Amino acid sequence: MSTGRLIAVVGPSGVGKDSVMAGLAAARPGLRVVRRAITRPAEAGGEDHEPVTLDEFARARDAGAYALSWGAHDLFYGIPADVDADLAAGHDVLANLSRGALSAAAARFAGLFVLGLTARPETLAARLAARGREDAGQIARRLDRQVPPPPAGVPGAVISNDGPLETTVAVALAALYPESA
Repeated sequence: MSTGRLIAVVGPSGVGKDSVMAGLAAARPGLRVVRRAITRPAEAGGEDHEPVTLDEFARARDAGAYALSWGAHDLFYGIPADVDADLAAGHDVLANLSRGALSAAAARFAGLFVLGLTARPETLAARLAARGREDAGQIARRLDRQVPPPPAGVPGAVISNDGPLETTVAVALAALYPESA
């Protein structure tokens, strides 16, 4: 049995990472989706995550509970260590990662694949405003954020998510599983 791939789904806030991941998992039932730990309350909205306090996060990280962890936008994120069992069992695993964490992910996961999602700035601004978690200044800062390039030598694909979700999912599936396309 071959080892599965960690598929890092990356892109700017509002690009639709969670929607695309849900679409991919629905279209390919064997695909696993990571539930991240985030130092954000559950009632803050957004993705389904394991809400943890800063102290809980630090204790879990120090105890080895996360295969990968990072900080971004005044929050901390952790990918549970049990992802290793899914990968060892040959399952591909989708994880919503920060683009700033890709170098660490490439060092940690041999089978890393980067699925980069993009959208026009006006699409992103409208989506961020609709979710209601940030004010206009915070949205502007997110849109102006400079992003590091993906690590050299890591396979991946960049896909636009400006159109219908079904189209994005179909294009992503073809990039991830070209033998099935």
